[in-house]
Amino acid sequence: MNTRHFLTLILFAGLLLSGCAPVAPDTDGLQVVAVESFLADITQQVAGDRLTVQTLIPAGLDPHSFEATPKDVALIADSQVLILNGGGLEEWLDEILQNAGGKQLVIEAAAGLESREPSASEAEHDEHEEDTEHPDHENDPHFWLDPLLVIHYVENIRDGLIEVDPDGKDAYTQNAAAYIQRLTDLDAWIVGQVQQIPAERRLLVTNHESFGYFADRYGFRIIGAIIPSVSSGAAPSAQQMAELVDHIRAEGAPAIFLETGASPQLAEQLAAETGVKVVTGLSTHSVQPVDGKTVGYIEMMKDNTEKIVLALK
Repeated sequence: MNTRHFLTLILFAGLLLSGCAPVAPDTDGLQVVAVESFLADITQQVAGDRLTVQTLIPAGLDPHSFEATPKDVALIADSQVLILNGGGLEEWLDEILQNAGGKQLVIEAAAGLESREPSASEAEHDEHEEDTEHPDHENDPHFWLDPLLVIHYVENIRDGLIEVDPDGKDAYTQNAAAYIQRLTDLDAWIVGQVQQIPAERRLLVTNHESFGYFADRYGFRIIGAIIPSVSSGAAPSAQQMAELVDHIRAEGAPAIFLETGASPQLAEQLAAETGVKVVTGLSTHSVQPVDGKTVGYIEMMKDNTEKIVLALK
């Protein structure tokens, strides 16, 4: 063995012993922050091994009403890449971005998507809301509850990561393509699961108006929501609650679905008056552990689907 080969082996062995990979990408200094936990998981799928994605809002907290701490503001200011959902979900973030400083690339995952319009039955049910403080025809930012719309998220995230890290273009492109296939498979799986529910029982009553895109994609009909707004920070009036009771009875909705963290008090009141069951534990704005195991967006969607199917079939 000549001297050069010997020195090469020594160097390689030293790298292995130190825990360093000889071809590791030079992206250690790139701080990437996603606002929501489900968005952090989607971003990590695209980033792969090149980047580590941090989450701003801890699992279980509602992004509609989140209040950033000084530590959160510092994390945003120090980031080079900030991924947010957009579509009006994180309005509280606007002022922080203006005042926090820093020069990060902001990737709006939902950029380019158009907010859904309420169906005819939804619009008829909520006509009385037009003059309230929380109008019914707000933009609906919950695009991610349709996996096919998440494909658009993936494409936006991929392009943003390539912009900030051009050397990772091939990796981000390949990772995005692989994850898009998984999203396509997820969509097909949900379609198959929903087919177990008779068409006349595909009725959704939820805590607030968050499942519109899910309903549009998989053939559900929105009967109503306890909080008649796309923001969980609104509150129903006594008249709205009474009308929802009448609507549930008229339509024969079998269940009310509550998200993790939602107060069950109003749902239990509705259940007592209508005889429907209350199904808790759906994850919408945050990835929650399932059966004690850490999960990602795809597992979150499967868990939600299984809860809905079991309650309605």
